Amino acid sequence: MIYQKQFIKETTLTAIAIFIVVLAVLVFTQGINLLGRAADGRVAVDAVLALIGFWTLGMTPLLLVLTAYISILTVLTRYWRDSEMSIWLASGLSLKQWVKPVLAFALPLATLVAAMQLSVLPWAELRSREYAEILKQKQNLSLVEAGSFQPLGNKNGRMYFVEKFDTEQGEMHNLFIREQDNKTGRDNLIFAQSGHFDLSDNLRTLILQNGHYYSGMAGQGDFEHVSFEKLSIIINTTPKIVNPIDHRRTIATSQLLNSNEPKYQAELMWRISLPITVLLLSVLAIPISYFNPRSGNSYHILLAIGFFLIYQNGLTLLRDAVEDGKIGFWVGLLPMHLFIFGIAMILLKMRSMPAQPFWKGLKMALHSKVK
Repeated sequence: MIYQKQFIKETTLTAIAIFIVVLAVLVFTQGINLLGRAADGRVAVDAVLALIGFWTLGMTPLLLVLTAYISILTVLTRYWRDSEMSIWLASGLSLKQWVKPVLAFALPLATLVAAMQLSVLPWAELRSREYAEILKQKQNLSLVEAGSFQPLGNKNGRMYFVEKFDTEQGEMHNLFIREQDNKTGRDNLIFAQSGHFDLSDNLRTLILQNGHYYSGMAGQGDFEHVSFEKLSIIINTTPKIVNPIDHRRTIATSQLLNSNEPKYQAELMWRISLPITVLLLSVLAIPISYFNPRSGNSYHILLAIGFFLIYQNGLTLLRDAVEDGKIGFWVGLLPMHLFIFGIAMILLKMRSMPAQPFWKGLKMALHSKVK
């Protein structure tokens, strides 16, 4: 039908504009945040652009949900404001007939969200965590500065000095290390011809070769001396490269389906919920878009925001309850979707009837069928 094609065309153009604007704002905000964390050393500088890309990919499903909801609401509100919807109803047509074109627009978006939630995002989350950790470890090695005293690890009083540092090979030459044992007050001094950092076994270890180890208390002449060919000093632990089993957001959906663990069921519930959210919010936008040109009030915008917050926060609370093992998978998945579906059907009935007081209209809607 002509009205369906025109509606999908207008809504698509509106959705593209909304998606680009909101995405640009979010990317800019996250970019500033990551640059600040990079300046503090919490994120590797080289990883900022890649992490922005991964973060954007992760935000896309929720952004598509908002885009579908807002674009349908915007277009249908204009129809009400320009009295096109009034003419529609005066012709004996019902708001129910808008469900088909609305779903024709929303279904491709819901399919895209489903594909991303069930397949793309777990892979992207894993790659993001691995990439960030690898670059962070490389940056730790790049912080070595020749010719200056630097703290070594998190242990208080441990300092080191490197005369030469080969950045390509990661090899240090002529090292001096000093640390103090806070319990005994003894000084430990280490001289080594060469050394390098090792990041295996979830440990950051300094491997020293061909050196001397002195331990004693200054001024008492009781220093102990040991020569060594190889000495390993554990500096600190390093976060493991991401294991998919350890992070529920990185686990493939097929594995979630076969798991009975609450945290994995909660993740599966969330992945399934977002595509359903696209469809239900799109249908809900039909009655919520009602706008009275005579009053000029835009209270329906507040109502739309309220329903969205209730929906998303409700899903989040139920997901947390599933994760904690308080409720089962289906008890967590269905209630909010059924609630929004019921609200959408009731409001569709009310908006299809002649104007009347809210409670009276609600009572009639509960005891009637949509025409």
